[in-house]
Amino acid sequence: MSDEEALVAVEREVALMFRRGRARVAELSRRVHPGLEGMAYSMLGYIEQAGRVRVTDVGVHFAVGKATVSRQIRALEELGLVARETDPLDRRAALVSLTEEGRRRYLAARDVRMGRVREMIGGWVAEDVVRFGELLRRFNDVLGEAPAE
Repeated sequence: MSDEEALVAVEREVALMFRRGRARVAELSRRVHPGLEGMAYSMLGYIEQAGRVRVTDVGVHFAVGKATVSRQIRALEELGLVARETDPLDRRAALVSLTEEGRRRYLAARDVRMGRVREMIGGWVAEDVVRFGELLRRFNDVLGEAPAE
């Protein structure tokens, strides 16, 4: 296989992974709550990992505008999944964190997702799983640095 053919194969597989990933994230969002949009599950995961995070930082992390992140956070807040508070260091900014109900629902959906990951690659040799994780992290680092086209 030539270098060009290898790159085409990688691009094809990454595109397929992204399409399937969007569908799975939408499914997981609905598992958390039937009224949630696809991005909501990922936002909950980011907020869960961060603990308390500025709303603007959520937008930066997902590379979405202020209006989009505000709408998503407002929907999560209305469903009782996140709580918003004024940032004590900058009273103009807001911090969000998961509520107990939000954490419970997110973790239950994440457990389902992790079960699927175990089913998919649980039979792999441990070294392959570690290497796959390293390669994905490396790819995501480059992806995060790449200019949008």
